[in-house]
Amino acid sequence: MGLLGLLAATLIASVSLGAVTVPVDVVWTAVAGHLGVPGVHSDPISDQIVWTVRVPRALLGALVGAGLAISGVVIQAVVRNPLGDPYLIGIMPGASLGAVSVIVLGASAVGGVGLSGAAFAGAMLAFAVVFLLGRHNGQWPPARLVLAGVAVGYLISSVTFFLQTIATPNQVQRVLFWSLGSVAGASWEDLVTLSVVVLAGSLFLALNGSRLNALSADTELTATLGINVARFQLLLMLVVALVTGSIVAVAGGIGFVGLVIPHIARLLVGADHRRVLTISLLLGAVFLPLADIAARLLRAPAELPIGVITAAVGAPFFLWLLVAGSGRRTRTRVTRQGRSPRAIEPAPPPRWAQGRSARHCTAVLRGQDLPRRRGLRGGER
Repeated sequence: MGLLGLLAATLIASVSLGAVTVPVDVVWTAVAGHLGVPGVHSDPISDQIVWTVRVPRALLGALVGAGLAISGVVIQAVVRNPLGDPYLIGIMPGASLGAVSVIVLGASAVGGVGLSGAAFAGAMLAFAVVFLLGRHNGQWPPARLVLAGVAVGYLISSVTFFLQTIATPNQVQRVLFWSLGSVAGASWEDLVTLSVVVLAGSLFLALNGSRLNALSADTELTATLGINVARFQLLLMLVVALVTGSIVAVAGGIGFVGLVIPHIARLLVGADHRRVLTISLLLGAVFLPLADIAARLLRAPAELPIGVITAAVGAPFFLWLLVAGSGRRTRTRVTRQGRSPRAIEPAPPPRWAQGRSARHCTAVLRGQDLPRRRGLRGGER
């Protein structure tokens, strides 16, 4: 309930704050008038700002954040890599190539589709190539899938960089702004289309949290539960590709959300995916509108790309994880209660092992006898 309340407050703040601040009571009047509340009449100018521009933008930001966050959880579980995100399986680089092709070469060069259509097609094509290359013996081993994603991502990025070298300065500016992401151009049409994809995909992923626990732990364990591992992996990643591809097509290449939010969720509720998926979805829906508010206010009346804010928050967070985790071993317990990860300090060696070599201690534990060494007291070995 706390996260739901925080989400509601964030959405209200996102509608109210900006280059022009709209009072909360005016926001309520404009929204209530469109929802059919009797006796409420909004001002036409406020109605234009609130209902036509800011409400779709706030809701789109929440959808984008939720979709990227829950997709990041699934990718990290499937590839068993804490750095897993849509970049890792080629979706972001593929979408960037499609969008840059339209910006630099024109829509006619990519079959007459628009910017969003080209970005979605590029994302799906890159995803298909990664999964074809990552397949081995009818399955998708995590290490092979990661290597395929990295290789395809670098190859696609090289083509994207080449297109930028032949672009005009105005086109380069458009490419840069798109690649860092924004929800400034939100419309009700985009919101309706994206909401169907994100909500349906998120519901499917959330319902498979227990299976995802088994898959992230061990492939053989998943098979013993009667789950077709290869089919389940493919289905999960196909849903993730559809969700993230649709998001990138509408909002551009927003980074770090799918990478950072899953780790924050695990710190809060543990490693049980039945909880992590839901909490990540809510955290993402809160985080991205907050980042959008910062992008609007820091250079008002101009706007920063939202990816600048997410990177500025995400990079220090990972540095904090690195510093906080140094010098100790972290053990994550996946239990039915979903306990939090516990940091366990290494215990000091027993008295009999102090000052002894690793070979000596191993032999003692195995019950073997070692020849006495010069200088040891009787009975010590």
